[in-house]
Amino acid sequence: MAQAARVAIVTGAGTGIGKHSALALLREGYSVVLAGRRREPLEAAAAEGAPSGSRALVVATDVGNPESVKALFARTRETFGRLDLLFNNAGVGAPGIPLEDLSYEQWKAVVDINLTGAFLCTQEAFRMMKSQDPRGGRIINNGSISAHAPRPNSAPYTATKHGMTGLTRATALDGRKYDIACGQIDIGNAATEMTARMSRGVPQANGALAVEPTFDAQQVARAVVYMASLPLEANVLFMTVMATKMPFVGRG
Repeated sequence: MAQAARVAIVTGAGTGIGKHSALALLREGYSVVLAGRRREPLEAAAAEGAPSGSRALVVATDVGNPESVKALFARTRETFGRLDLLFNNAGVGAPGIPLEDLSYEQWKAVVDINLTGAFLCTQEAFRMMKSQDPRGGRIINNGSISAHAPRPNSAPYTATKHGMTGLTRATALDGRKYDIACGQIDIGNAATEMTARMSRGVPQANGALAVEPTFDAQQVARAVVYMASLPLEANVLFMTVMATKMPFVGRG
C-alpha cells in the first residue's frame, strides 16, 4: 500500500515566505493547507502549485481569531485526517514610527497575529498531533532576525518575535511527551514584498538610511523543507538564514 502523503498547514501562505514554502512543500509531495486572511492570493498560490500533483486546500483564516483557527484545523482534519507539519509563518508589522507615537490598536494588531496567532495554531496542532496515529508531528515557527536584534521603530514586531523564541522553546519542551518537535527559522532580508523597500534604503541604528542586500526567498523555502524532512527523533531548534552581507553581524 502506498504511503499516505504528509500533511502540512502553512499560515500566511498567499505571499512571500509562506507562499514559497507552501509551493516547496507541494513539490516535495506534501498535501498542503494554505491559510491566510485573503482568499484570492491563496487561490493563486494553490493554482501555481497544481503542476506538482499534490493536494492543496485553501482555507481563509484569521489566525488572531480563535474560532477561525479552530475552523482551519477542523477543515484539515476533515479533509486529510491528520497533520504532520505546521509552519507558523503569518506575521505583520506596525508603522515605522517612534515607539511613543504607536497606538494601542497598532500594538495589539501585531501581537494578535504574530504571537497570539502562533500560540492558537500551536494549541490546535497539539490537539491533533497527540491524538493521531502515528502520533506526533513538527511545528516550525517563523522567528526573524528581529528575534535577536531590533530595527529602529519596530517595538511591536520585535517584541512579538522575541516572544516567538520563548514560544518555540516552550513548545519544544511541552511537545516532547507527544512526539511533537518544534524549531524556529530566523530570516534576514529574504526578497519578498515586505523587503522591497530595502532597495530604496531603510533606517539604520545610527540614524542613517542605507540600502541593504537581500537574497532569494526560495532559499528560505529550501531550509523549511529541510527542517521538515528530519525524522521526529531529530530537530533543528534554531536556524538563521540571512543575506550574507546584511548589516546584522557586528556593531551598528
